[in-house]
Amino acid sequence: MTKRIFKKGNIKVLKAWAFYDWANSVYPLVISTAIFPLFYGSLFIESDYINFLGINYKNTALIQHITSLVFLLLAFCIPILSGIADFLGNKKFFMKLFCYIGSLSCIGLYFFDLENIYLGLGFYFLALFSFWASLTFYNSYLPDIALPNQQDRISALGYSYGYVGSVLLLLFNLTMVMFPEAFGLSNENNEGAIQAMRISFLLVGLWWAGFSQYTFYYLPDNLNNVNKKDALKKSVIFSGFKELNEVWQILKKDITVKRFLIAFFTFSCALQTIILIATYFGEQEILWGENEKNLGLILSMLIIQLIAIFGAMMTAKISDQIGNIRTLILLNIIWFVLCMGAYFVQYPIEFYIIAGFVGMVMGGTQALSRSTYSKLIPKTSNTCSYFAFYQMSMIISIVLGTFMSGIVDQLTGSLRNSIIVFAVIFILGAFLLRNIKMKSI
Repeated sequence: MTKRIFKKGNIKVLKAWAFYDWANSVYPLVISTAIFPLFYGSLFIESDYINFLGINYKNTALIQHITSLVFLLLAFCIPILSGIADFLGNKKFFMKLFCYIGSLSCIGLYFFDLENIYLGLGFYFLALFSFWASLTFYNSYLPDIALPNQQDRISALGYSYGYVGSVLLLLFNLTMVMFPEAFGLSNENNEGAIQAMRISFLLVGLWWAGFSQYTFYYLPDNLNNVNKKDALKKSVIFSGFKELNEVWQILKKDITVKRFLIAFFTFSCALQTIILIATYFGEQEILWGENEKNLGLILSMLIIQLIAIFGAMMTAKISDQIGNIRTLILLNIIWFVLCMGAYFVQYPIEFYIIAGFVGMVMGGTQALSRSTYSKLIPKTSNTCSYFAFYQMSMIISIVLGTFMSGIVDQLTGSLRNSIIVFAVIFILGAFLLRNIKMKSI
């Protein structure tokens, strides 16, 4: 087979890279944000508490602390894997590996119930771990394949693909949940809806693995031109650490990148936690009418995703006019205002309005953060190691954010109180961003 010649800036390769968002974004939306929280909540009919490892856990506190544990492990593993990937030049191998583990784990969630709580949480653990691990290798491709003036637009395009694809699958899954009889599922005692949710997990796994094939076909491999036979003769793990350490020594001296990572860590602590707990917040803190909750939560998630498509592209255009850093500062201030407003939200219509504004800034914040970091790092072959630190910043921030939110929830019995903490964090993030100067492209 003739080896495909790769040229940086190739539009076909860039679109194939962005298409991975179409493949994998069904996981965070369908499972993490929409269907799984509804499914998980439906398991706790008699009580919101469960005995887990000898602790009487509130259900939402348990899932948040499991989530924290996942990200803690990610923080340890990803730097090692990234260093190895840079050394061997095979980041696509790791991207594929975690894509397939994640897909199979999503399928495994079909068997989640309270009688098999440890097995179910095990599949939840692996799916979440694999999704975020694959993102490290995926994100690190951006500076390798895109020219600096393409990166904001392509990063935003990826998120837009992700929002569209995930919404399409979510709409199908929600139709199945709301009208199970139409799909041959008995809805006696809500069993049909629950079975539809289980089938949704199967579909996510198949969608993720299936559509990623287009990306894997076009993405170049071994960009560093490493001789794999020679590389494997050496200590791979030791060499991986060496690659990572080289990047770390450079980062310590690069004030701009270091400042950005600190700021990114700060506002990600609030941003990523809000994304993860939004549905749980709506499920427990909003005064829904009779039989209104599930449909209302579904509608709010759709509002967020659909508006986020526009928000991501609009943010890319705003950054062209006023610059990446100023745009990120503006987004953090808007997040602060939204958090303050969300604290007082009680009724569904208020929740829908907040959801619309969240969608407007969520996609833009994520896409612009990724492309900004891509522009800030130096030209290097060790992009995976550089993005390991980016991903680590996000991961550790999620550990801190979900742990804090879980503690507040456990102690006060309400997720609402976490919102004020997140508001303060966004203001701090805006403050930290103000001293960062972007290099002209």
